[in-house]
Amino acid sequence: MKRIQLGMVGGGQGSFIGGVHRIASRIDGLFDVAAGVFSSDSGRNKASGAEIGVEPDRVYENVEAMLAAESLRSDAIEAVVIATPNHLHFSAAKACLEAGLHVICDKPVTSSLADSIELKQIVETSGRLFVLTHNYTGYPMVRQMRDMILAGEIGDLRVLHAEYVQDWLTEPMETRGAKGAEWRTDPARSGAGGSIGDIGTHAYNLAAFVTGAYPKELLADLSSFVAGRTLDDNASVLLRYESGAKGMLWASQVAVGNENHFTLRVYGSKGGLEWEQEDPNRLWFTRYGQPKQLLTRGGAGGTSGNSSSIRIPAGHPEGFLEAFANVYRAAAQAMTGSSDVGDGGVPSVLYPTIADGVRGLEFIEACVRSSEGGNDWVAL
Repeated sequence: MKRIQLGMVGGGQGSFIGGVHRIASRIDGLFDVAAGVFSSDSGRNKASGAEIGVEPDRVYENVEAMLAAESLRSDAIEAVVIATPNHLHFSAAKACLEAGLHVICDKPVTSSLADSIELKQIVETSGRLFVLTHNYTGYPMVRQMRDMILAGEIGDLRVLHAEYVQDWLTEPMETRGAKGAEWRTDPARSGAGGSIGDIGTHAYNLAAFVTGAYPKELLADLSSFVAGRTLDDNASVLLRYESGAKGMLWASQVAVGNENHFTLRVYGSKGGLEWEQEDPNRLWFTRYGQPKQLLTRGGAGGTSGNSSSIRIPAGHPEGFLEAFANVYRAAAQAMTGSSDVGDGGVPSVLYPTIADGVRGLEFIEACVRSSEGGNDWVAL
């Protein structure tokens, strides 16, 4: 498979997620970061490019300049990664898609539902691929969980519990120079959701990924515990499914003692599955009336979703970066036509798409409406 020339918007010096994208793109040797607009600050932009190893003449001041200059090159970029704050996603993605480039974008896909719907139309018109980096879908044991649920191993879905909690916003970090906290707590840059948008959408997406089911309505209670904070830092959500199944989702960034505690538990009429992101190479499976069974990454009883998502033998742990790289690998396969794809040429089984992005914004805005309406049930 040829290496795809990649441009980058955002993700410069001081950006955690920018570094993660670059590492994930390189793990399988499928991408080269060749150009970029890494920061709106000119000095940091140039310094970031030099640090990454991008040639000076391919470090651009803005997206428009990058697209114009790259279009004239024989070795032009073929895809663009967008790793900016949420409010900048739409304009950058629109410009890149209309220039004929594939797009790999952080979540939430945009800062508003209206923008996400418009962007979906642009994606469909462009014929380009749009990859949304809900990276937790790349874990082998998450993919095994999905395989087992869709194969009927736990029977009919009854109860789902998704929990994604952290503690890094327990104090007002946005007033103490923490760049990531500044934009995540600012409605103008983050959108309508705080914790529900930043990490709640990951939990919502993963629950749908493994079950294939989306709730028909929800009831949400959003809170801002830190004085002066506009957006929620804690969210409790109840979910109702068309089948009669019930779900619970808790997202919090003020849960003291939690670093990145993301768990997913799914229970059906015949059994249950439990997975924790901080111990990602293990999956607990219980058939009703039988002892718990521990399934492992690359181990005995692995499904195709498990075995096709690993790089090293069982017992050698893989983690966050490798899961992120699985999303990139699937994207590269689709971009080069080297994997089977679904309807419309989009392998939604392998990675989240623009449709998942729209659903994420529907979820955020439904939670906000429910909470502001006095905890009413809101249809999705």
